[in-house]
Parts: sequence; structure tokens; C-alpha cells
Amino acid sequence: MAALITAGVVLLFVLITLSQGVRIVPQGEEWIVQRLGRYKCTLKPGLNVVIPFMDIVAYRLPTKDIILNVQQQEIITRDNAVIVANALCFAKVVDPQKAAYGVENYQQAVATLTMTSLRAIIGSMDLDEALSSRDVIKATLRAAMSEQTEDWGVTVRSVEIQDIKPSDSMQGAMERQAAAERERKAVVTKAEGSKQAAILEAQARQESAALDAQAQINLAQASAESITLVKQAIGTESGPALYLLGERYIGAMEKLAGSSNAKLVVLPADLQATVRGLLGSKSA
Repeated sequence: MAALITAGVVLLFVLITLSQGVRIVPQGEEWIVQRLGRYKCTLKPGLNVVIPFMDIVAYRLPTKDIILNVQQQEIITRDNAVIVANALCFAKVVDPQKAAYGVENYQQAVATLTMTSLRAIIGSMDLDEALSSRDVIKATLRAAMSEQTEDWGVTVRSVEIQDIKPSDSMQGAMERQAAAERERKAVVTKAEGSKQAAILEAQARQESAALDAQAQINLAQASAESITLVKQAIGTESGPALYLLGERYIGAMEKLAGSSNAKLVVLPADLQATVRGLLGSKSA
């Protein structure tokens, strides 16, 4: 009976020893082994053998890409505007020993570094530049983090800006500014329209006056030429003049006779003498 108990105890000890000495590391992980409290080695994926009870697995680190969510934060830009931004950081452990011993918590460290670097980069930009330069921010952020994360055994694959926008208060101020700008442009446009209309109206009056003056000049010239031609045609003879004047008198009398209003017409007593006075007496 005692022998069976002893054999059972020995078998149990062997099984525990084997379980402590054999380590199977899954693909996508690397394990950090410590011996008596000091770093001993890094176990790769597959079957590994360690010294039982002396070697212990202190850290199990993933070698796959990890996704770190950088929480939303308010950032003040160079022109004192407040914007809200958050991001996703894609990182990978390339040196498990540095990741285990170089920093207390490498995931928290990378996320915090991303947050502070993002705040510094956006803080050096104006509002419009920050809102329209995601690719520039990503490239600058990755370059700024690469040197620091190298000491932690981590490389930053990429940083994606999830959202970057003005804060609620800033959005309200921008909307009010945009409304004021639209109103200002409307007033300027209306004023420019009124000014242009006044200019066109003044030009139209000027052109109309010039045309009226030219028409009067042309009419006066035509009248002068007509009078000269009539005078040249008549000469000193009173007969044609009397004929023309009589014809006009007859036409005027016909119009007066056809009018319904009573008119008083004064005619020269001696029509021939009147015409001679207009033409002038021929000197002997």
C-alpha cells in the first residue's frame, strides 16, 4: 500500500514537472521567460522546453498588429479655435523583451503618446489647415512617434484619424460667422447693383441729351439749308413767294375751319405788301 502511494506521488511529481518544463506557444504570440526573477529567453511559437520550477513565463505578448483606440479630445489650434479629434493607432510588437521591460504598459504608453503627439501637431496648425490635412497629420504623427516607440520594442504601422471637427461651441460661432459673411456679401452685391444701375441711368441720360442736342443741331442746319434754297429759288420775284404763302394760308384756314373751337385769326390786310417786306424791296 505504501509502495502504491509512493509510486502515485512520484508519477504526479513527474507529470507536474513535465507540465512545468514543456511550453507550447501558439502562433501569433511570444512568451518572455524569467529564471529566478531575471530575463532568460523569449519563447517562439511551437514546442519549447524550460527548466521546471526555475523558469517561469512572465509575459505573453502578441506579435500580431494591435489596434489602440485614442480617445476623443479637445485641441486648441494655432488661431485659438477648438476642435475635437480622435484616432486609431495600429501598432506591432517587434521586440518582446523591450515591450516587456522597456515600459510599464506598452499599449497604454503608445495610446498616450499618440494622443499627446496628435495634440502637438494639430496645435501647430490653423483651423482650416487642420480640418483639411488629415494625410499630413497622419504622416507627421507616425514620424514623430517612431523614435520613441522604438525604445519600447513597438513599431507604429499607421495612425488613422477617425474624426476631426470643430467643437460644438466652435461650430455655432462658425455658423454665425458664415451667416454674417453671407449677409455682408448680399449687402455688397445689392450696393454694387444699385451703383451700376445709377451709372447706367446717368450714362443713358447723357447719351439721350447728346442725341437730342445733335438732333436739334441737325434740324436747325436742315432748316437753314431749306431757307437758303428757298431764297435762292425765289430770288427777288414776289410771285412764287406769294404763291407759297397763299398755299400755306389756305391750308391753315382749312384746319381752322374743321376745328370745333372758335378761333380768331388775324390776317395781313395786304398779303402782297407783306411778302415784299419779307423779301425786301429791289433797289433801282
